[in-house]
Amino acid sequence: MARRLLFLYALSLTISLSAQYYPSRNDWQSKAPSSIGLKQASVDEAVQFALDNEYSGQTDLRLAILESFSHEPYHELQGPTKDRGEPTGMIIKDGYVVAEWGDIGRVDMTFSVTKSYLSTTAGLALDDGLIRSVKDKVNEYVWDKTFDGDHNSKITWEHLLHQTSDWSGSLFGLYDWADRPSRDGKLDDWRYRELKEPGTSYKYNDVRVNVLSYSLLNVWRKPLPQILKERIMDPIGASTTWRWYGYEDSWTTIDGQQMQVVSGGGHHGGGLFINTEDHARFGLLFARKGKWNNQQLISEQWTAMIQTPAVAYESYGYMWWLNKGPRAWDGLPDHLFYAAGFGGNFIVVDQKKDLVIVTRWLEPSKIGEMVKLVYNGLE
Repeated sequence: MARRLLFLYALSLTISLSAQYYPSRNDWQSKAPSSIGLKQASVDEAVQFALDNEYSGQTDLRLAILESFSHEPYHELQGPTKDRGEPTGMIIKDGYVVAEWGDIGRVDMTFSVTKSYLSTTAGLALDDGLIRSVKDKVNEYVWDKTFDGDHNSKITWEHLLHQTSDWSGSLFGLYDWADRPSRDGKLDDWRYRELKEPGTSYKYNDVRVNVLSYSLLNVWRKPLPQILKERIMDPIGASTTWRWYGYEDSWTTIDGQQMQVVSGGGHHGGGLFINTEDHARFGLLFARKGKWNNQQLISEQWTAMIQTPAVAYESYGYMWWLNKGPRAWDGLPDHLFYAAGFGGNFIVVDQKKDLVIVTRWLEPSKIGEMVKLVYNGLE
């Protein structure tokens, strides 16, 4: 009898998991929040909050970028930009749309949310055995001078993913030390700073993120947007409107062919240009631990690994932010993780609640309050 009950329980669990709803390519079903464990009033309040707290920066993102990074020496735009739209977003519960606002089909820049997509191409390389371990030194895979020297030769894939590498050098004319330098130093202080042992110090740095992109291109031997499209975006039913750009001069030769090294953000222009609904599909894939319908697109192991905090900074995983450490949002569970980008672009994922929140052009300091309004409505 006990064995039969165990079998029936396992069967019911299997049926329950297989019954999870996934949107088709051209149809995403909606449900009233109250029908799937959310209070309508709380959802409405969260949506109104997002609309009322629009990002205060310029709608002309060329100006917004140049103003925001004006303290950086030699900073200039090297990739494409696009004027932004109005506040937009979606709330997804149990796979269903419970709220949407703005033009969810509009393609916009998404800045450093791109980093979480870049991280995904690293996860796929690990799944495929192209990278044996994130603990491996990158110079075992990239044999040019990018990782030469006593310091750079120590850098592992994990250091790059955690932004704790302190990689030193230049890539496509951009110097690591010129990216977000301290405000109280001068040019020579930045240029001749003491390097930190890889893994011991966290520093958000787009040049080093682009070094990761360059290194992954050397491993894949084909453009990263092609990998993302074939392995992730097409299978989840994403649109064909998204684009992933690099810089005007971020080209390299792989096996005799010119390929662009795409950027991990829009700091100098470029990065991922994408609509809100495609973001929501991507978030749902990670809410479901890498599974879409009956297909494991990226390993469940990887979706757990991205939530591994950097030793040097508990709030950061493998190019996903974690709701832990100094940047934790008050009153919200510590198992949340999210992608974040300049201008108030966010994809928030809760695997335990099967919940995804995408919000765009929200004043960045308001994201914790907005998410908390949604959680106030969870029954």
